[in-house]
Amino acid sequence: MTTNKRPQQQHHYTVIAQAIEYIRANLRRQPTLGEIASAVKLSEYHLQRVFSEWAGISPKRFLQYLTKEYARNSLLTSNDLLSTSLASGLSGPGRLHDLMVTCEAMSPGEIKQQGQGLCIHYGLARSPFGIAMIAWTERGIVGLSFHDLDHPELSHGLQQAWPMAELQRNDLEAGQLINRIFSRNPESARFHLLMKGSNFQIKVWEALLNIGTSQLISYATMARLAGTPRAHRAAGSALAENRIAFLIPCHRVIRSDGETGIYHWGDSRKLALLAWEAAQRDSLARSGSATPR
Repeated sequence: MTTNKRPQQQHHYTVIAQAIEYIRANLRRQPTLGEIASAVKLSEYHLQRVFSEWAGISPKRFLQYLTKEYARNSLLTSNDLLSTSLASGLSGPGRLHDLMVTCEAMSPGEIKQQGQGLCIHYGLARSPFGIAMIAWTERGIVGLSFHDLDHPELSHGLQQAWPMAELQRNDLEAGQLINRIFSRNPESARFHLLMKGSNFQIKVWEALLNIGTSQLISYATMARLAGTPRAHRAAGSALAENRIAFLIPCHRVIRSDGETGIYHWGDSRKLALLAWEAAQRDSLARSGSATPR
C-alpha cells in the first residue's frame, strides 16, 4: 500500500485504541498511567509522547475526554449552543478546523443505474484513526471508511455498492485527500460529497453537517434536526448507513445518558474520534487561532 507523509500515525492509533480498550475494561477502578502504559507495552514516557504527538495533549487530559461525565456535560452544553445557533439562523458554531463541506444527493435515476458510466477512484492511506479507504468521482467524495488492516477485500464493498461503475485505484491521490481532511491547518480545504441514500437518510446526513466542532448531540436531537422528532430510532438507523465517515460526523451523536453508543467503524474508534476532536478544539482555543462563526 502506498503511504502518505505521516506513517507513524497508524502505529499511534493502534496504541491509542489499545489504551481505550484497557480503560473501558477497567473504568471503575480508574487505572493509573503506569498501568495503562504496561497494558500497551510502553513506558510511561513513551505513552506520554505518543499521546502528545497524536492528540496534542497529555494522557491525563485525554482520558478526561473519554469519561461518561464529560460526555454528559458536553451533551448539555452542545444542545444549548446548537439551539441558539439554529434559532439565530446560523448553521452551527463551525466545523472541525474550518473544513468547508457541501453535498448533493444522487437522483433516483442515478441510483437505479447502479453507477453505470461512472468512474470511481479509490485508494488506501494512513490516517490518525488507522487505515482509511476513500472513494471519489469528479463530482465529489462518495465514501470514507476506517479499517484496522489492509487487505484486498476492502474494495469489495465499494463494488457491491456501485456494481456497474468502473473502479480505479489511486493510493497517491487518496493519501493527498486524507492529509487534507486531517491536516491541523486546512483553512482552504473544501470538500464536496456525493450522497447515495433514501430521502430520509439524506435529510439526516445533511442535518449532521450542522453539528459544530466537538459538539455532541443525542439521537433525539438528531431526529428533531432532521424534521422527524419522533423518529429517533429511524434516525439512528440512518446514521448506521452513513458511508462517508468523519466528513458526515455521525460519531458526534451519542445516547442521552452519556454513553457513546455503537459505531459502524468500531466503538473504540468513535471514542478516539471524539477525544481527538475535543483535544484539537482545546488546542486551537489555547493558541487563540480558533475562529468562531
